[in-house]
Amino acid sequence: MAANAGSYNAGSSMDTDTADRELVVTRIFAAPRQLVFEAWTDRDRLERWWGPKNFTNPVCEIDPRPGGAIRIHMRAPDGVVYPMSGIFQEILAPERLVFTSAALDADGAPMFEILNTVTFAEHDGKTSLTLRAHVSKTTAAAPRHLAGMEMGWSQSLDRLAAEMSR
Repeated sequence: MAANAGSYNAGSSMDTDTADRELVVTRIFAAPRQLVFEAWTDRDRLERWWGPKNFTNPVCEIDPRPGGAIRIHMRAPDGVVYPMSGIFQEILAPERLVFTSAALDADGAPMFEILNTVTFAEHDGKTSLTLRAHVSKTTAAAPRHLAGMEMGWSQSLDRLAAEMSR
């Protein structure tokens, strides 16, 4: 069901002019780079940490290779499910991941598209992770969802840190 992130349903109107938003976050993890990288590419590990605090991932499917799909349904504590899909663009283990992600509306149409670039640098047994999330396309429904992007990634990376200490 993972749609090609470059194609959109005819009913959705994507706007590239207003999609000039970028988030850059850097975190240090007390774990080797290979382990942190694997937490992004191993389905079971990704399922445990992806999403904001107290969210679960009843659907977590990844095919971590260029052209492979990612599909995650995040369930909020109130039971609302937020589906997303995307495509891996580049994988250079254990240094870099590039993938698109799109939050899907009730009809499965993307509300926005983000190009995510994650880099992993090891320093003295710790890993410096830098996430660059560039919003490349949006719809009218996007702003309310994108408003929580920084907090969502911050909480997700907190959960990744906890996963690294398991």
